[in-house]
Amino acid sequence: MKKLFILFLLINSVSYFSQEERKIFIKKNEDKIIIDGVLDEPVWKKCELSTNFWQNFPYDTCLAKSKTEVFITYTDKSIFIAAICYDSLPGNYIIQSLKRDFSYPVSDAFVVTIDPFSDKQNGFSFGVNPYGVQREGLISNGGGQGVTTNWDNKWHTEVKRNAGNWTVEMEIHFKSIRYKPNLTTWNINFARNDLKRNENSTWNKVPRQFNIATLAFSGDLVWDTPPKKAGKNIAIIPYAIGKVSKDFVAKTDTKYEGSFGGDAKIALSSSMNLDVTVNPDFSQVDVDRQITNLTRFSLLFPEQRQFFTENSDLFASFGFRQMRPFFSRRIGIGTTNPIPIIAGARLSGKPNKNWRVGIMDIQTAKAKDNNIDVYAQNYFVGAVQRNVFKRSNIAMIFVNRQQFDTSKYSDTNFNRVIGLDYNLATGDNKWNGKFFFHHSLSNKNNNDAYSHASWLSYNTRKISIMWNHEYMNKNYNAETGFTPRQIQTDVSKGITTKNTYWRLEPSINYYFYPKNSIINKMGPSLYMDYYANSNLTTTDVLAQVGYDFNLTSTAGLSLDYNTYYTKLIYPTDVTFSGNTPLQIDAYNYREVVLTMKSNQRRVLNATIGGTYGSYFNGSKLSYNAEIAFRKQPYVIIGLSYTHNELIMPYLKNKVILDLIGPRIELSFSRSVFFTTFLQYNSQIHNFNINARLQYRFKPMSDLYLVYSDNYVSDNFKQKNKAVVLKFVYWID
Repeated sequence: MKKLFILFLLINSVSYFSQEERKIFIKKNEDKIIIDGVLDEPVWKKCELSTNFWQNFPYDTCLAKSKTEVFITYTDKSIFIAAICYDSLPGNYIIQSLKRDFSYPVSDAFVVTIDPFSDKQNGFSFGVNPYGVQREGLISNGGGQGVTTNWDNKWHTEVKRNAGNWTVEMEIHFKSIRYKPNLTTWNINFARNDLKRNENSTWNKVPRQFNIATLAFSGDLVWDTPPKKAGKNIAIIPYAIGKVSKDFVAKTDTKYEGSFGGDAKIALSSSMNLDVTVNPDFSQVDVDRQITNLTRFSLLFPEQRQFFTENSDLFASFGFRQMRPFFSRRIGIGTTNPIPIIAGARLSGKPNKNWRVGIMDIQTAKAKDNNIDVYAQNYFVGAVQRNVFKRSNIAMIFVNRQQFDTSKYSDTNFNRVIGLDYNLATGDNKWNGKFFFHHSLSNKNNNDAYSHASWLSYNTRKISIMWNHEYMNKNYNAETGFTPRQIQTDVSKGITTKNTYWRLEPSINYYFYPKNSIINKMGPSLYMDYYANSNLTTTDVLAQVGYDFNLTSTAGLSLDYNTYYTKLIYPTDVTFSGNTPLQIDAYNYREVVLTMKSNQRRVLNATIGGTYGSYFNGSKLSYNAEIAFRKQPYVIIGLSYTHNELIMPYLKNKVILDLIGPRIELSFSRSVFFTTFLQYNSQIHNFNINARLQYRFKPMSDLYLVYSDNYVSDNFKQKNKAVVLKFVYWID
């Protein structure tokens, strides 16, 4: 342990290479700027010019071919950014739709990333495409995983398309972001995606192996006079909702319901924010995209509810993907019905450059879920983070679930978890890692109720190496978290048990970059996923060898050979569709996987894949496809299809599992959108329809009309349906 600690210190203290950071000097402006996309105000001629962008893709050793010029200034209330994006190639710009929060990699765009605390760990991203569609999001954990676009806020931008260029004007209110007053230098970077030329570029150079939002490679924004505290910033966001629903399975009467509630955003300072919600409703949120699950464990679906997304990384980044001490979807989402949330509050922000804090408290009401009484619960989460070294931090979390049930004593009336994480990131972003220890407290079984893990990765242009270990004791109990691997069910006896496990997960990738080739990057990979029980007896192993080809056109191909070892400790239906269980034994099986992706810039593009091999004591053939067609900027038509054929010797018939999901997105303007999503899932015997009409009648204010319908997929017998009308209004 002592040697490992010394290694951490060495990694943090060593500088691997020196990169000169660019600087841009921002000066105050007293003249009025009209946000219309036309750069005719005199102030733009007075601003310092930022140009000579560096390529990030397809190469990172030369200046960008697509010229971009950026200007920046400010007033007492806002930051103003202008850009000229030159375009010398014929043809249309490439965008997906007119819908807000577009995906940057598949759209022409100009983006600014801002780190107002200059710690290169957290920040904001604001982007726009050539049709003036906005995209904003939060940057967390250094930006290596990109931008979270679930965050919404008010800002203004307009675009003008001209012959040979498109011009941008942005106004970002100081009230819309969190920053430290009187800080003389912020971190900033600009990025341009030009898909016609197939070039991604940034103002301050970002190596090609890293995401362009990585804050380690941002430049300096130097203020002539540092911005002071923003003025009062209070936003009230009330909503009213009406709902008509019918449950055909329960054979109940048609229900007519109505309710109202709302949120409030209160800026306590320029860096601390208080969010309050009362009787929230999330019916306008997109339906979860279903996945055919051929594992023995639950799948993780992302949080999409607005209240839980701002500063969500402060709470949700503790632990690992399947070892989370806190997972917000445990609050208010039941197995069959939503659990009403009475109210909630969240205080979050940065009291100074090196500290970050967050407190959240949610109260739910008593309800029935799957005909079982669910008692009222209070959920409290507290998190604190302290920056250390150059870009690393130490963080602590406390999670408490308290049941409100005075009728009798219950051995599940509370559950608590306390945890400590160390997040490693070096200045050059080559080394990243996480090391944590979490302990739970419940009414019983508190001995050895802990989990711990370590992850360390090293990335350069040619090589990527990763190491991961995980340990979870069977007594560890994170009821407001996500720990699917710990739980296994004996379906034959109806018994669910918790099990101690160890996990080891090493991998290595090596990349070649052929010159003068259609191949941009290719290389082999080795990966292993190993599990053992408390006695260190092997229970599951995946060993994978693969080879990837990534073309400059954005097309690609990958080929993998997988070998598996699975030890079933209970009789298990390995088709996961209601068939006879497979008996307890150890099984070895293997498969070949081929995946191909077409040029994603084309109006018609596809990703297809196939898997063939043995499966436990039988065989499996799988194939899947995702096809998308766009008539930009108004229409996107997509179709996803997954097909599995399982032949098991102990079953009379071949098991066929189909998942079909057509989707249509219509953008009538930048304010009116219609989305229809259908899902046919033979594994869970369900067919559902979800259609949503959204009218954004003013910034951050919407009218939603949502229709949902569910049927039994075998005979299309109707289960339930609902129509919801929701009105949301942003007042500030």
